[in-house]
Amino acid sequence: MSLVLSIETSTGICSVAVTRDGECVLEKIDRTGPNHAERLGTFIDEAFSYMELRDLTPDCVAVSSGPGSYTGLRIGVSMAKGIAYGKDIPLISIPTLQLQTVAPLLYHDEIPEDALFCSMIDARRMEVYAEVYDRSLKVVRPCQPDIVDADTYKELLDKQPVYFLGEGSAKCKEVITHPNAHFLDGIEPLARYMAPLAEMRLRKNQIEDVAYFVPFYLKDFVAGKPKKKV
Repeated sequence: MSLVLSIETSTGICSVAVTRDGECVLEKIDRTGPNHAERLGTFIDEAFSYMELRDLTPDCVAVSSGPGSYTGLRIGVSMAKGIAYGKDIPLISIPTLQLQTVAPLLYHDEIPEDALFCSMIDARRMEVYAEVYDRSLKVVRPCQPDIVDADTYKELLDKQPVYFLGEGSAKCKEVITHPNAHFLDGIEPLARYMAPLAEMRLRKNQIEDVAYFVPFYLKDFVAGKPKKKV
């Protein structure tokens, strides 16, 4: 049996989940804005109350590692580190953009086998941080900052269907009109999606050093200028 306590605070959503053998048995979500400092502690208390009443102990604590907001990630990672140290359990970090891609793999059977997933976090204006995965969650293009225009992902779109998802994808709909471009609305990085990724990392002993782990904070946006069209 595996029991995972997951914490996700990389965006404006704060969520905590307890998953048992891959099944989410407790979930707490707050979407009212950046209230992580206030809400996270309450959610964690409720999660431990649930586990203690059932005489359960988490096998690990998983936390989103970014990219994401400085404040949100700092709060989530600090809490996860405290739990890992205090309970003497492994700390597992999950990349936010990979975590976000779990949802369409679970709930969208209609997506073709050769499809790619472009997972996005909003930056500002027409700017995003994006990472591209295949259906096995193998990285096809590493995370990088992009200034989105009609040709930003053309090289990928010319070869196969690409499904854009996450809060950054909404701004792309009007400018990316390639026939291979598809948009999945309502996809959020939630704690309950961490379980399969955390369990895989735990089996492989891919755990973080509690003292030295630092998440991927969003930095000042730096991206190349779009190439001028000839």
